[in-house]
Amino acid sequence: MSALEQKQRPLLIYLHGFLSSPQSYKCQLMRERLAAEHPRIVFCAPQVSPYPAIAQQSLVALVERFLNSGGCGPIGLVGSSMGGFWSSYLAERYGLPAVLVNPAVHPGRFMPAYVGQVLKPYSGESQEYRLTEADVDTMRQLDGELRQPLRGRYWLLAQRGDETLDYRDAETFYRGQRQTIEDGGDHSFQGFARYCEPIVEFLFNQQ
Repeated sequence: MSALEQKQRPLLIYLHGFLSSPQSYKCQLMRERLAAEHPRIVFCAPQVSPYPAIAQQSLVALVERFLNSGGCGPIGLVGSSMGGFWSSYLAERYGLPAVLVNPAVHPGRFMPAYVGQVLKPYSGESQEYRLTEADVDTMRQLDGELRQPLRGRYWLLAQRGDETLDYRDAETFYRGQRQTIEDGGDHSFQGFARYCEPIVEFLFNQQ
């Protein structure tokens, strides 16, 4: 691979859900599939802070670092749950394609329920978080920046059996975009492995 080809490799950014981590099942599965079947695609799965201001700053810096690296290839986003919101935020800001898996829509509406609670990552890490009203205000501000018509190119993957988020919110918000909504399932999105290859095709046109 030439130096130019190395610089122009596509980048897939996977964004996990609230209090989850890059060690989540879907994230690791996507990483393994790309390594085995699409080694030219660079895989990036950052740890996304539950604090919205920190998350926004770090994710914007990540994308801009890649865009400013010179001769970069295409960028595609995959986001699960809260990661779906952040993927949409980045897709709108930079005009990127994104696949959203049971995404959080308008998270500023449900974040107040977590204010003041001691929050621990689902991955079992020892770190703790505590959201404040200022975090809620920041989330609502960022939430309000996502407006119709959407600039990005989206594929919504949702399951009606999602016990955490109402799939109808996403169905409505991403109306006019590609949608696959399945009966049954749950918030983790059962059978995600079926979509790994189609996701790559959607994001990178089989590159």
